[in-house]
Amino acid sequence: MKKVIVIGCPGAGKSTFARKLRDVTGIPLYYLDMLYHKPDKTIVKREEFDIGLNDIIKKDNWIIDGNYQRTLELRLRECDTVFFLDYSLDVCLMGAESRVGKKREDMPWIESELDEDFRQCIIDYPKESLQKTYQLLKKYKEKNIIIFTSRKEADEYIKNQLKNKPDLFL
Repeated sequence: MKKVIVIGCPGAGKSTFARKLRDVTGIPLYYLDMLYHKPDKTIVKREEFDIGLNDIIKKDNWIIDGNYQRTLELRLRECDTVFFLDYSLDVCLMGAESRVGKKREDMPWIESELDEDFRQCIIDYPKESLQKTYQLLKKYKEKNIIIFTSRKEADEYIKNQLKNKPDLFL
């Protein structure tokens, strides 16, 4: 595992899982939200985003956290491992709501409320992106694809990784 992507519906906890994975593996972590969003809540131009993403992909190892359907196939081609957090809509909505007002390393500002457009993006994910994601995963089935359907499964995976590397924190 050298080149990893963490994908799933907004609010699923991709960034949280990616941080835990980084802490266990030591693999550098890159947040697509930090590449896309500016601190003033504007976004970068498509070309600037693509240049930044390509710079990351050229590195020897990485964890890339984020959905960004437009670039998903590129990341799938380049990665060796996929973690797909395929959680229920309720879990994702609660996850997005729970981070309002909290400082996060994966976002350049603190959300003061759950943006209605973002909420709608979460609601639309199952019908607009889920099938496309599974189709792409099927296309790249030679990759190491790990699908979690609950936070408990993801947490158990991290715990098992820690058990296999007890010297990481000595």
